[in-house]
Amino acid sequence: MLIHTLGERPAVVKIRRGRFDVLAAIAALVNNKKGESLHFRDVSPHFMSPHFVISRRFAQRSAYVAIAMLFLASSATIRAVHVQVGGPLTFADDVAPILFDRCVSCHHPDGPAPFSLISYSDAKQRASLIAKVTASRYMPPWKSEPGSGEFVGQKALSESEIDTIQQWVSDGAPEGDTTHLRAPVWTKGWQLGTPDLVVTLPEPYTLRSDGADVWRVFVFPVPVRSVQYVKGLEFRPGGAKVVHHARIRLDRTPASRRLDDQDPAPGYEGFIARSALYPDGHFLGWTPGQTSPLLPKGLAWRLDPGVDLVVEVHMVPSGKVEKVDPSIGLYFGSDPPERTPAILRLGRKNLDIPAGEKAYVSADSFVLPIDVEVRALQPHAHYRARQVTSIATLPDGTRQTLLSIKDWDVRWQHLYQYVTPIVLPKGTTIAMQFTFDNSADNPRNPQLPPARVFWGEESIREMGELWIQMLPRNDRDLRALLAAIEPKMVNEDTIGYEMRLRQDPTKVLLHDEAGDAYLYLGRPADAVRHFEASLGANPGSASAHYNLGVALAETGDLEGAIRLFRRAVELKPDYALAHNNLGSALTRLGKTDEGLEHFRTAIRLDPNDAGAYHNAATVLHARGELSEAVRHFRRAVELKPDWILATSNLAWILATAPSEDLRNAADATRLAERAVALSERADASVLDVLAAAYASAGEFDRALAVLGEALALKPNARVSGTIRQHMALYKRHERYVLPLPAKGPHQGPH
Repeated sequence: MLIHTLGERPAVVKIRRGRFDVLAAIAALVNNKKGESLHFRDVSPHFMSPHFVISRRFAQRSAYVAIAMLFLASSATIRAVHVQVGGPLTFADDVAPILFDRCVSCHHPDGPAPFSLISYSDAKQRASLIAKVTASRYMPPWKSEPGSGEFVGQKALSESEIDTIQQWVSDGAPEGDTTHLRAPVWTKGWQLGTPDLVVTLPEPYTLRSDGADVWRVFVFPVPVRSVQYVKGLEFRPGGAKVVHHARIRLDRTPASRRLDDQDPAPGYEGFIARSALYPDGHFLGWTPGQTSPLLPKGLAWRLDPGVDLVVEVHMVPSGKVEKVDPSIGLYFGSDPPERTPAILRLGRKNLDIPAGEKAYVSADSFVLPIDVEVRALQPHAHYRARQVTSIATLPDGTRQTLLSIKDWDVRWQHLYQYVTPIVLPKGTTIAMQFTFDNSADNPRNPQLPPARVFWGEESIREMGELWIQMLPRNDRDLRALLAAIEPKMVNEDTIGYEMRLRQDPTKVLLHDEAGDAYLYLGRPADAVRHFEASLGANPGSASAHYNLGVALAETGDLEGAIRLFRRAVELKPDYALAHNNLGSALTRLGKTDEGLEHFRTAIRLDPNDAGAYHNAATVLHARGELSEAVRHFRRAVELKPDWILATSNLAWILATAPSEDLRNAADATRLAERAVALSERADASVLDVLAAAYASAGEFDRALAVLGEALALKPNARVSGTIRQHMALYKRHERYVLPLPAKGPHQGPH
């Protein structure tokens, strides 16, 4: 342990065996005038932090001395101390522990930093530089201000540690006895161990030698044939000297792949597809020196076949042409997740920052609908951002700072993961604020003279987002949280798309993204406007015809939708989705025979399309072909086990089929109970299916109890009327039997 003063004669305290009186030690340190060696016993264990620095002038003030004495005297004791006043600080005793703890995760041989700091010779030749960059807090790069909580991997130096380095350099940077030093050992391989799967690019990306920073999106297909549960991910930059950071998402659609295919070089520049998301509420990414540990049991995330990893990489030209060949190691576990986090994105996409504006403010907020644990935060902005603040205001008015960055630097986009998650109750308002400087006084402004700048994902534009990882207590709370988060974020996406398209209407892919977003929000007329623009730019595109057809069907224009779907399958005969939607539109117009043929075509083209199986089963049910309907419903449930509608429809037929060969009360009960559990007993129609299953098994009292529960939910008049009809049957101990031909699946009777 080291206690040193900042006067002319630093005091060095070295631990030895024995006990001594703390108060006497403090008094001797304060009153010592001659620099002689002093021997004492008994030191507080709280004094065992690597470094404790106090100036002699500070200590000699009696009030502070009394406080220090009380603090130390209140603690238990440990072994041994020798206080020597006058000895210099050394690399071995004082500086190496700081460098090893805070710096060498990057500054090691073959690491991402430009030089190593593991040995004395490494540090000695750069002593003045180390003193300068630590005094200014440029290094180590940790931007969060104190008072926001303790974060994993927090690297900010304390004042005492900075003073230690300054004093060491002032003393001539002496080496000391390094025989006891145990320098960290860094392997060149995977830090988390051998991955279960490594994905790479087909060919490296060539980064130019100079110019502005490059932000590029790379798409990695993941060759898994079955569902995997990922407990860890490690990113290797494949060009550590030029790769500054990376953010990683998953895309379950071909959207990102299509964007990549349009650029002949590996990856592409531009926006991230809306379908590229963080998986199951988990941040994935990399910054130099940060490797996220393996996830604890119960918090893995799901990886399905056919998914792509979408990696946004920030690269800085080094002065020579560099090859960048990133790779990703995946670590699989056998346990599915027990709890799933959610991610909230705060941030406005209406940024319009005037040239010369020194303090442009963008703010956003969200009110929690449930209790959550805040586990991590990740801010994101470009060059003009200067300050980031996030504050949680609890229902009782208490304010808690979640994050404060007073000197934002685009080069250091850390993930701030709390050591101990912060618990926030329902009703808490989480607010964030970004402040931007678009003036010539901002040394990081990429445009000089300054120019007006809008929101955009390209680095020349500007962003201001705070991503917050929150863990709800259970799946029910998760659904409530997502139901509040997702519309907010998608609505903000539409604002960004509209802004970008006003500036450049030729961005056809933005029209598609905007159309998808408006469909999600239940605004099909706005979706039609964007898909029409996309089709106008791509009249030979099957997907453009399909997208517009979907939007028209949502507006109720089924004839128009059918024309577009027919054209889509003419342009692309193996377009399974278009066949499925064409079948749906035809069925809604009463053309069930033709609709069924298109459903069967969709199934043939894509045997894993649960929706096509369900749609075909619906028509077969309506035609009274119950055995075939059951077979198709079963396949839909196999493909989507958590699909409430398919599960309850299958249970309905098995409970009410007129044929003894087809009716299966036990199977119906199992499926209906699962559907009720999935719907959290909040859907009266699903409860009616369970009642029918109980009645089919002869358990009429249970059936009546469930229907009473269903009526308590106050369903609409049609559903409540059907339920009362069924109650009358069950009171007479009669089960419900489907008439032939059937009126349709369970949503038909209701």
